[in-house]
Amino acid sequence: MRVLVACEFSGIVREAFRARGHDAWSCDLLPADDNSLFHIQADVLKLINAGWDMMIAHPPCTHLAVSGARWFKDKQLEQAEAIAFFMSLIAAKIPKIVVENPISIMSTRYRKPDQIIQPWQFGHGETKATCLWLKGLQPLEPANIVSGREARIHKLPPSKDRWKLRSMTYPGIAKAMAEQWG
Repeated sequence: MRVLVACEFSGIVREAFRARGHDAWSCDLLPADDNSLFHIQADVLKLINAGWDMMIAHPPCTHLAVSGARWFKDKQLEQAEAIAFFMSLIAAKIPKIVVENPISIMSTRYRKPDQIIQPWQFGHGETKATCLWLKGLQPLEPANIVSGREARIHKLPPSKDRWKLRSMTYPGIAKAMAEQWG
């Protein structure tokens, strides 16, 4: 299966699908953290109609996540652009699509997510509610429920890479995606 992992620089989801034999590619405006040859540094909207069977999209949440609601009034243009980008991904003519984001305004601007998952359902003893909007896919089944409910990501101290650390997909979630949807 040809899989596009949109807005991914880490390669975590891409590599989970490649490990299962899929022709998976990541695409982001940033270079790949792992220097993979299977990463395209470009605007994903220019690649979206290239005959993919599945797309797993991680659009930036900066102007969508309700955790930043106090700044929304000052970022109306940025928010409108973020909503349009999210909608371009969800409307792509790809048979199987998942768009993930944290709890966000997309629940009212588009529709409620099909599923909300937590890292502790997939082998990581942490909390980080992640919404999934699905097209042509079934909800993920918890694959490795573990104890522990630490909000580690939420508590990260300020740093130049904080945004990157907060945006990466947990490997257990990526593995479950590849196993269940691949």
